[in-house]
This record gives sequence, structure tokens and C-alpha cells, in this order.
Amino acid sequence: MKVSLKLHRANSLAVVLGLILLSFAPILRAQTAGAPKPQSDSDDGWHIGITPYIWFAGVHGTTGVNGHEASVHASASDVLSYVNIGLMGAVEARYKRIIVPIDFMWIKLADEKGLPFEQGPTSIKVKMNQTIFTPKVGYRIIKEERVTVDGVVGIRYWHVGNTLTLEPTQPLGGFYAAANWVDVVAGAKMQFLLTPKVVVTVLGDAGGGQANSDWQVAGVLGYRLNKKWILQAGYRYLSVNYRPASTFVYNLNQSGVVLGATINLK
Repeated sequence: MKVSLKLHRANSLAVVLGLILLSFAPILRAQTAGAPKPQSDSDDGWHIGITPYIWFAGVHGTTGVNGHEASVHASASDVLSYVNIGLMGAVEARYKRIIVPIDFMWIKLADEKGLPFEQGPTSIKVKMNQTIFTPKVGYRIIKEERVTVDGVVGIRYWHVGNTLTLEPTQPLGGFYAAANWVDVVAGAKMQFLLTPKVVVTVLGDAGGGQANSDWQVAGVLGYRLNKKWILQAGYRYLSVNYRPASTFVYNLNQSGVVLGATINLK
């Protein structure tokens, strides 16, 4: 019973997104019914786009391990000051109406604080790394000259690791805790071509599995420099509530401005 209730709560967000998409579909078809159709040869073969981006995200929520929980509240500037290294990007391949979008984010944070001890360790070094990998597959439900709507389904893989090291190095060395989990997500992406150079993208997905809930929404404004390059800026909100039977807790919301550029290879 607990498992079924957990999946029901997680999938309710996906149902909401699906209902929103279905409610918009007749309106979008009506608005684009009289628009000229795009040239068919533009859809021949594979189309591949790569989007490196930077997400200036703040974090708030609750984390915990071994029965101890703590609130986390950090602005985007706070998080940025602790970043050691990171890699973010997305790839989307399309063949006619079949699409395969993949999103990847890896970030490593570090900080060191002094300890009020006269003997023993004088400081503690904290390292946190987070990996989010989201491969999906989808179908282009609506394909008009100025409007496209894609339905997608896939998984979101999470890895979160925390390392605490006492300095100078103590006999115990350090402490490490990590969690890995996978959630099934489903959602949609809508694109509106406002002018030949300006495009608005709205996307979202939701689901769950090992996490109680796992969802995101984003809105992006793009400016087409030429056929291959599109500059983009927008806002992204990502939320996860992971509370397994063990004592690891990761109930966090990440949100902030996204800046990137899409390079259309084909």
C-alpha cells in the first residue's frame, strides 16, 4: 500500500502536465491551421542540436543523514562562490517526428570552515558533488510553422555525494555519504516562433519512483543569430523529494536564471 500511494503522489504531477498539454492542443491547432506549412525537405534526415548552458541556481530545502536533518537556504551568488568545477549541457536529436533529448548537469562545491578547538582538528573541509542525467525519447505531437509541441518520457538519474574532512588530517580521515536513485518522468516541450528570429520555449516534466516526487519547469527566450546559432536566456525550477527507507534525506528545490546557446549541427 505504501508503494502504490508513493507512486500515485509522484505521478499526479505528470497527469497535471498531460492535462495542460491536452487543453492547449486544440487552441494551438486552431491558431496555426491557416499558417503555411514548412518545407518538407527541412525535415529529411537527422537534426542534432547541442546546448551548453550555465544555470545560476539558488537552493532551498532540507538535507539529512543518519537521522539528522538541516535546512538549506543559499542564493545563486552563495552557490556560485563555492563552485569548484561544473559541466552543464543538453543534446537533442530528431528524426522527422521522433526526438531524443538528453540533459546533463554535474557540479562540485567545496568550502572550508575553522573549528573553535585548541587541540586536534582546526578546520573542516566540506565537498559536495551532484550529478543529474536525464535521457528521454518523445514524439512531435504538433508540427506547424510557428508552433511545435513535443511529448516526452524518460528517466532522471541522480547522484549526490558529501565528503567531510578534518584538517589537519585525523586518524579517522574523513566521512563520506552518497545516494543514487532513478525516477521515471514524463512531460512536454512547446516552442512558439514569435518572429523569424525570436522563439519562446516552455517545458516541464514530472514523475517519481525512488523519490517521492521529481519535477521541473522552465521558460526560455531564444534569439536566432543565423541558421546554426541561437542565444538563449530563461528561468528553470527543479524540485526533488528523496526520502528512502534509509536515513538519507534530499528534499531540495533549485531555481534560477539559465544562459546558454544552441548550436545546430545538422
